[in-house]
Amino acid sequence: MKETMIKFDFTQIMDRSGKDAIAVDAIGANVSWATAPSAPKEGFTKIPMWVADMNFPTAPSIQEEVIRRTQHPAFGYFAPTEEYYNSIIDWHKKRNQVTGLTRKEIGYENGVLGCVCSAITAFTSPGEKILLHSPTYIGFTHSLEDTGRRAVLSPLKRDAEGVWRMDYEDMDRRLSENRIHLAIFCSPHNPCGRVWEAWEIEKALEVFRKNQCIVISDEIWSDILLNGHKHITTQSISEDAKKRTIAIYAPSKTFNLAGLIGSYHVIYNPYLRDRLNRAAAASHYNDMNVLSMHALIGAYRPVGHAWLDQLNQVLSQNINYAYDFICSHFKGISVAKPEGTYMMFLHCEEYCRLHQISIDELIRAGWDVGVAWQQGAPFHDPWGIRMNFALPFSLVKEAMRRLSAYVFKD
Repeated sequence: MKETMIKFDFTQIMDRSGKDAIAVDAIGANVSWATAPSAPKEGFTKIPMWVADMNFPTAPSIQEEVIRRTQHPAFGYFAPTEEYYNSIIDWHKKRNQVTGLTRKEIGYENGVLGCVCSAITAFTSPGEKILLHSPTYIGFTHSLEDTGRRAVLSPLKRDAEGVWRMDYEDMDRRLSENRIHLAIFCSPHNPCGRVWEAWEIEKALEVFRKNQCIVISDEIWSDILLNGHKHITTQSISEDAKKRTIAIYAPSKTFNLAGLIGSYHVIYNPYLRDRLNRAAAASHYNDMNVLSMHALIGAYRPVGHAWLDQLNQVLSQNINYAYDFICSHFKGISVAKPEGTYMMFLHCEEYCRLHQISIDELIRAGWDVGVAWQQGAPFHDPWGIRMNFALPFSLVKEAMRRLSAYVFKD
């Protein structure tokens, strides 16, 4: 049977309890690093919709490759193989139409946020300001705080059709007034779910060029595309964009491999590359795990391509159903339909004011019935809730049913 004809099971409800899954095991637990959902009331099961990982079995080619490697009993020092680099080059050629990428432009990173911190360290000084769009991924906020930098937020705005858009005049003003020379650009955007069009990226990069701004482009979500949307790499927009951008990727979001650790950057500009690599190496901890390498190789094989294509169809169904249900049943909840990622961001101010309840009370009402969604305040929306829809469709429907019956009752 051809690999492209394989059908994968995205309906299985996995029991992740006790299997090293924060998304499940932290619910109701007292953890110091996050505000985890409280345990549901008696009679309700947990539906994990907060941590941004998936409740699906990963692509079988990954397990096969990792198991094959573990059958050899030695795990000593090693160097990344040609197969590792060629897998990345082939993946970007097929998925993103990237040509001309070579091994020297690819660098390993323990994680996307680790690369962000290395870039911040390499190109800014403590106390310096960095531009981000808001709502903002919480990891960016923590990265700036932990490195002693300051965030300047340029709010995204929803247009007449409800689509999130960048405000280029606002970006330009904030960059200029604050003398900012480093920006973090999230593409596709988390938590809003926008898959930026080429003209939008082009206008943003022109603003960055005008202000002599280096761009960190977090493209970890670039494989998760809904309803036929296409990802445009930031570096493909222009020769200038190619030279001023540090692009960061990983198979972790795509294939649910966050627990294995392993990301990579693509940098064409030798100056940016040398500076970043020096900062990343300074800790002596930014080293690849041999099983992480083999997991990427397994992920980027033809089976991984086929698995991802089917995953995106499943996620599109989930998002379409949830979006339509929320719009039809939850009056006062504002939500834009995601074009990428498997996250949805709900704005609940109108609902809370109409029903004279706080956002905390609303969030807890969901937790009480097992819908473990996430507070939006850390993403710079005090009225927001972030939801993860990377789980079997039956659980998506059950979550909507519980919210309709017990939380948004009128």
